[in-house]
Amino acid sequence: MNNRSSYHRQLEEVSPLRQRVMGIVFLLFALAIFVFFISGQDLAAKRASFGLTPGGAKPELPPLIVAVQPALYLFAVLCAVAGGVQIARGFKRWTNWILGAVVGFFILAFLTWAAAGKSLNMAGLLSTTLVKAVPLTLGAMSGILCERAGVFNIAIEGMMLSAAMVGCLVGSLAKNVQIGIPNAGLWIGLLAAIGTGALLAVLHGVLSIKYKINQIISGTIINILSTGFTSYISAKFMQPYPELNNPGIFPQWSFPGLSAIPFFGPILFQNTLFVYAMFVFLIVLQVALFKTRWGLRLRSVGEHPKAADTLGINVIRTRYMAVILSGMMAGFAGGYFSLGSVGRFDEVMTAGRGFIALAAMIFGNWMPLGAFGAGLLFGFADALATRLTILQIRIPSEFMLMAPYIATMIVLAGVVGRGQPPAAGGVPYEKE
Repeated sequence: MNNRSSYHRQLEEVSPLRQRVMGIVFLLFALAIFVFFISGQDLAAKRASFGLTPGGAKPELPPLIVAVQPALYLFAVLCAVAGGVQIARGFKRWTNWILGAVVGFFILAFLTWAAAGKSLNMAGLLSTTLVKAVPLTLGAMSGILCERAGVFNIAIEGMMLSAAMVGCLVGSLAKNVQIGIPNAGLWIGLLAAIGTGALLAVLHGVLSIKYKINQIISGTIINILSTGFTSYISAKFMQPYPELNNPGIFPQWSFPGLSAIPFFGPILFQNTLFVYAMFVFLIVLQVALFKTRWGLRLRSVGEHPKAADTLGINVIRTRYMAVILSGMMAGFAGGYFSLGSVGRFDEVMTAGRGFIALAAMIFGNWMPLGAFGAGLLFGFADALATRLTILQIRIPSEFMLMAPYIATMIVLAGVVGRGQPPAAGGVPYEKE
């Protein structure tokens, strides 16, 4: 108990050097707003229109009209004030929250500048952000389950890719199955996707836990195997025979009443199964890991396996359980691509999102809620890159996609506090 209290006190304390560095960072955000968005630009008479209703949703709200120049000055002043207060006295344990607010001000300033004299559907942007965050958050939770138990899992990409392919193939074969359940073929395909992830997780567990192969090598093997296997099946069978590559997709489900709430309703309560499942898994995993005996045992295996073994916890069995649950989560995430998004399988369709999920896991400090926030950040950058093209903003979309990785490197450098990876992560357990 004393150690835990000491740890929390350390989190709340901010060194004088870090206090000044964070203050300078806040001031740099204010300076960036002034230099890039205000200086030398004729914005006095321009207005920005922000749509508050996703496309096709009801009820439709009138757009929010913002005077661009005053809004930009407001965001710059807020960032500068935050920087001044941080340098003078600091926000102590609220520093990271203030950093998040300052970053939010900068993003709002950027959107206001980009939409000057134009229209941007803000609700549509947020809705797309949430959807794009789904596979990243699910993949990050897969990594958390595995790494909290002390096993590195860089095979999330391969598990997701194989699950997407198998789910699509099985869903297509079972498309006309009638068992009294709507979209029975899709459910069967989703179960197949989850099973595929679990099967590859068993392989990863046997290699890394039983035979104590380097866990990075084991994960790399699975990624290479999945890429070759799925590409072969796709080229040999699924592309020549379209009926094997057409499972359909899960329909959107709307919550009566809740989906009619202005602005937030269509964004949160008019989605597919995968969005709702993400929120359920997020809450369940957060509570299970940090509020239950099961979670305490799993985390103890990842922090100090010898001590856990001494207390009667079966380290090997716990690690196998965590790896298999991780694979099932990755399999569910893979099912999103073919059964919840496009309704078909394309070669390498996960496009590295398994690795982005690992970055989100690290960004979120191996915490489910933190990983969700990181997933939203990556999803926002992806969604915004498309919107910039529509607004004809002369910023390469690759730069926007690069921004979350820069933020991840800043996090890893300790600007917002040191991450706390599991102490025994990646270390095979030798029972004495």
